[in-house]
Amino acid sequence: KGIKFVSNEDGVLVKRVKPDFKKLGPKFGPVMKQLSKLIAGMSQKEIVEYENNGSFTFDIDGQAVTITAEDAEVYSEDIPGWLVANSGKLTVALDITVTEELKREGVAREIVNRIQNLRKGKNFEITDRISVKVACSESTAAAITDFKSYISKQVLATEVAIVPSLEDGEEVMLDDEALKIQVEKM
Repeated sequence: KGIKFVSNEDGVLVKRVKPDFKKLGPKFGPVMKQLSKLIAGMSQKEIVEYENNGSFTFDIDGQAVTITAEDAEVYSEDIPGWLVANSGKLTVALDITVTEELKREGVAREIVNRIQNLRKGKNFEITDRISVKVACSESTAAAITDFKSYISKQVLATEVAIVPSLEDGEEVMLDDEALKIQVEKM
């Protein structure tokens, strides 16, 4: 529903560096163990420098040891309630928390889909105005009420009514709920 661009300095994501031992071993031999500990313990500031420059230099017993981008992988730690993915310097975090409002919006979108399928099944023209009546559970009725304007606009309905029961509506499934929808051309 929204995108927020943040930089490494915002502190939202915690990054770590994972050494690639197959490359470090042959390249750095006897200091590899010390180097891998230093890589794993890099600060957020050092990681940003490593990402931006493509290399980072450590001091091991007075000797400068420089790793390059292929020597270690930068990744973001998972954030509870978020899905995190990395590609190069880009990290995307998706908030996967489903609020009640999002659930109702999802139900409304599914109702639109079912109504559009009924319109198509009845060979209505794309510009035909319709009347919609729905017999459903209280939770589905709440979603329809909250998003009635959206539903009406999407399906070109002059009326979207929630009724206790329908004799001649079409039964459709919405998740595990069977509901009846009546669609008539105006």
